[in-house]
Amino acid sequence: MSDTPMQYRRLGRSGLQVSAFSFGSWVTFGDQLDVGLAKDCLVAAREAGVNFFDNAEAYAGGESERIMGRAIAELGWERHSYVVSTKFFWGIHKDTPNMANTLNRKYLTQAIDRSLERFGLDFIDLVFCHRADPDTPIEETVWAMSDMVSSGKALYWGTSEWTAEEIRAAWDIAERHHLHKPVMEQPQYHLFERRKVEKEYARLYEDIGLGLTTWSPLASGLLTGKYADGIPEGSRAALPGYEWLRDMVTNPERNAKVRELRAVAERLDCSLSQLAIAWCAANPHVSTVITGASTPDQVTENMGAKRVLADLTPDLLAEIDHIVT
Repeated sequence: MSDTPMQYRRLGRSGLQVSAFSFGSWVTFGDQLDVGLAKDCLVAAREAGVNFFDNAEAYAGGESERIMGRAIAELGWERHSYVVSTKFFWGIHKDTPNMANTLNRKYLTQAIDRSLERFGLDFIDLVFCHRADPDTPIEETVWAMSDMVSSGKALYWGTSEWTAEEIRAAWDIAERHHLHKPVMEQPQYHLFERRKVEKEYARLYEDIGLGLTTWSPLASGLLTGKYADGIPEGSRAALPGYEWLRDMVTNPERNAKVRELRAVAERLDCSLSQLAIAWCAANPHVSTVITGASTPDQVTENMGAKRVLADLTPDLLAEIDHIVT
């Protein structure tokens, strides 16, 4: 593990500080990790300085929240020492009206209570609207999320994969009615997916102080280089239900660029994964880069990006940009 200290950054214009690199449970908790392995990964992340742990109601149908909550309880972490999140939209009760693919008040009000039960917590630090809901007025969603914060069940609320127009509309409604405003957005961001973070949201950082908790820094494994010669057995792309991922990670043009990026990583004496993760954090608008792992060794490997971040000079960033674009 690198001895490089962890950076802590404010979440947008809020006063909350989150580690520049964080740990998320998407795909792994419940699908690949039990409580024991989850504890090992959480410990490895915390030892690297991670204080933010990302989750969502929909991950493994609620089981991911339950595993993370139980693991943290068994580890005996004091509540003030970590930041935890969840996200609402997809729902768990797929066949019940008002309980899936929505952001209406009924669903949100009940979802936060069930999430707290699964986590075994009194409050969630960050709650995201996991996607936008075109069938519910944004005003209804903003009021429900603001009430969630006012009740003390959440401390901050934000969005995930919303458009800039939708985020600004929500912020304006909250401003007009003196409600709790959306503080953060969770978009996908990596070397091959840059439009929202670098173009679409550009005005929001200064205008409303938007913070970012970005996900998929390794492009679901493409930027590890492990798919350059096909799909390894046991990899995420080999899992049932991830057929969509197979087409992306076996893209010949992108894999050619990955091979060029590997040469840059070798010059920096780091792995390709560490380079890709550090590149995301080099964007000053990114509050934290959410990493994922299924073993403690992978967590340790990812956290080596702390050292690489300091080596990313403007010239190196320009070289990386030239390779990718």
